[in-house]
Amino acid sequence: MHGTEAPSDWVLRWSHLVPAGGSVLDVACGHGRHMRWFAQRGHTVTGVDRSPEAIVAVQPVGRAVLADIENGPWPFGGERFDAVIVTNYLWRALLPTLVACVAEGGVLVYETFADGNQSVGKPSRPDFLLRHGELLQAASGLHVVAYEDGFCDRPERFVQRLAAVRKRPGTPVSPPRYPLDAAG
Repeated sequence: MHGTEAPSDWVLRWSHLVPAGGSVLDVACGHGRHMRWFAQRGHTVTGVDRSPEAIVAVQPVGRAVLADIENGPWPFGGERFDAVIVTNYLWRALLPTLVACVAEGGVLVYETFADGNQSVGKPSRPDFLLRHGELLQAASGLHVVAYEDGFCDRPERFVQRLAAVRKRPGTPVSPPRYPLDAAG
């Protein structure tokens, strides 16, 4: 069942970029694996999903919003979050909205299936597979800290992954330092 497995290693790896105590939006949250993880670390969490069962499961964890974000209005108009987390989900029309929801100093952590996945399993429809470099292009207004586009063997899948930060105004001209690990 989506959302009951362990948190994504990619999300865990880049979660140190989320400001302490910051707000986290988990898009297509399922049963809340990432919501739970961030809530346990003192973050205010919001999850959105179209499944009533998923929303019932995450209500004890944080703000739970039942919405069909593919066919209905975006339920967070004007809101910004210190982190926007997306895993195993792609709706291209929503990519600019997700990037816009990242607050100044906040982070977008995204991991989903990429072209090539049709050779090893599902999803296999091009509608649900990122094209080469597509995630980088979608996040072009953010400072990309990490990006991967390739094949994973356990389980077999093709993925794109991104961690990108929205710079704060007044960031010095010299490059900001975003640690590449939690100890950094």
